[in-house]
Amino acid sequence: MQMPKHTDEAKAHFRTLVPDAPDVEVRPMFGSVGAFVGGNMFAGLFAESLGVKLDEEGLVELRALPGSGPFGPAERPMNGWLSLPADMSDADAADWFERARAHIATLPPKVRKGRTPKT
Repeated sequence: MQMPKHTDEAKAHFRTLVPDAPDVEVRPMFGSVGAFVGGNMFAGLFAESLGVKLDEEGLVELRALPGSGPFGPAERPMNGWLSLPADMSDADAADWFERARAHIATLPPKVRKGRTPKT
C-alpha cells in the first residue's frame, strides 16, 4: 500500500483545527500528522482528508452528513473513524475535532512503550 501525499498547506490547515486544550499535541505520523490527547489519537490527516475518532452516537451523526465517509486507506479504513466532508466549514470541522477530543480524553492515557535495549 502506498501512502498518499498531502500538501504542507493541508498539514497547516489541520493544525488550525486542533483544539488548544491541556494534554493536546500534534505529532507526525507516517509522513502526515495526528492530534493526540493523553497519548490517544483523536484526529488525523490522510491524504487531504480530515478524520476524527468518535463515540457511536457521534459516528451515526457524522455518517448522516453528505460527504462524510471512511477514514484511512480504502483497503483498510480505520475502525471508529470517519472523514469529514471536504466542503465542511472550518468552524464546523473545529467543532468535530473538539467533539473527538472530548470523547478520547475520557479514555485512560496511553503509556508509551520504551524501547528494549539491545543486548
